[in-house]
Amino acid sequence: MSAPMDDPTLLEHAHQSIAVGSRSFAAASRLFDAPTRRSAVMLYAWCRHCDDVIDGQQAGHDAVPVSRPQAEQCLARLQAQTHAVYQGQPLSDPAFAALRDVVRRHHVPRGEALDLLRGFEMDVAEYRYRTFDDTLQYCYHVAGVVGLMMARVMGASSATTLDRACDLGLALQLTNIARDIIEDARVGRCYLPERWLQDKNIPAQRLADPVHRAAVADLARQLIEHAEPYYVSAQAGLGALPWRSAWAVATAATVYRQIGVKVLAAGSHAWDARVSTSKGEKTAAVLTGLWRAVSSRWRRWPERPARLWNRPRPVGAAAPGAGREAAHASDR
Repeated sequence: MSAPMDDPTLLEHAHQSIAVGSRSFAAASRLFDAPTRRSAVMLYAWCRHCDDVIDGQQAGHDAVPVSRPQAEQCLARLQAQTHAVYQGQPLSDPAFAALRDVVRRHHVPRGEALDLLRGFEMDVAEYRYRTFDDTLQYCYHVAGVVGLMMARVMGASSATTLDRACDLGLALQLTNIARDIIEDARVGRCYLPERWLQDKNIPAQRLADPVHRAAVADLARQLIEHAEPYYVSAQAGLGALPWRSAWAVATAATVYRQIGVKVLAAGSHAWDARVSTSKGEKTAAVLTGLWRAVSSRWRRWPERPARLWNRPRPVGAAAPGAGREAAHASDR
């Protein structure tokens, strides 16, 4: 059965998901107006559920090994359930009922929902990231497209604003990858470009070895430096959002930027414990986010730099440049 549009149990489920899965996003989401917050947390609940299913974890924690055949079966079920959302078929999972609610309210395209699942498919297929452009492709699928869907929840529809929203997703995911390099390596995953590893003479299967920690810290620095222009680009899109949405987005960006700063400061010790922000730092981020949201209303922003990677366009839509043509100099 499908839950009705205003079923309070869906929202309760979503709030529980975000409270356990992401304290940073939970804090930022409180800054939205009530209708936007409702849809944002429900979209988060679906994204979190799909990630957990593929990784064999609960709310982003305590991942357990999942065999490739098992993961492929899980992915197929997620894809079928997502198609069911758009085809109006009965749903029993609250995460997918929440997605249907968001889709109906905000007209989220089916292609964007499926693009997120393609990111999980890259994990299941153990995709190899040879260049930084390949890494950005992954970042788009697991985070950039989430930025697109969240922007639609906030009422955005112009291609320019959606580009900036995608850029924030890319920046957040690059920061995540830098923070989680060693944790990911221990479960057999590596999102660093193979060319970068080759330059440092690091075998991918030995990435977590302490002997490589200084070199890994340098690779994390490169990721965080590459994230910065995407954070800047995202800032330029705040003015197109309702002011409370802009405040929430700016706050989330500030929190994640701070995580990147901490990874840089910790150097080779960045993976001794999971890097996070304190309650006081989150409070400061709320104030910084408010200032950035307000100032975005009158500040003049330059055009989005052509060198940045460009999100995929729907068939027939014009793109400012192919992502691969905008590959970074570090890949050459």
